[in-house]
Amino acid sequence: MSTADDLHDLPPVRFDTKIAVLLRDDLETWQRLNVTAFLVSGLGTELPEVMGEPYADADQVAYLRMFRQPVLVFEGTKETLRAAHTRALSRALPRSLFTADLFTTGNDRDNRAAVRAVGTADLDLVGLAVYGPRNAVDKVVKGARMHP
Repeated sequence: MSTADDLHDLPPVRFDTKIAVLLRDDLETWQRLNVTAFLVSGLGTELPEVMGEPYADADQVAYLRMFRQPVLVFEGTKETLRAAHTRALSRALPRSLFTADLFTTGNDRDNRAAVRAVGTADLDLVGLAVYGPRNAVDKVVKGARMHP
């Protein structure tokens, strides 16, 4: 088993991929947190390569796996989000979305029905998560700014 000192001696890990979340800039704080949590859960369940190894503390208490790399959170206008969505689709990047309609539903079945009821061009996007090569993800979130 590695010790903290052993791990410290290893070179830093660099990723050629990126996880990005883009939130609409007019959301309330609680909405931003809720949307971010929902969006990234989709990436973790569908893309096992984004997940790191399980954690354990010094007393060998086990903890769940988390993403193996940072999640960068951005914000932008409704128009910025729409453009990012279009770019993510054109690049066929893995993505998850959250629409304004989902704030009015109370369960997963109704969430999926709310999204299914609206055409792609008419989705009222409030959040989008994407994963892929760094360069491609950077192009998707172009025009957005890092979340404060």
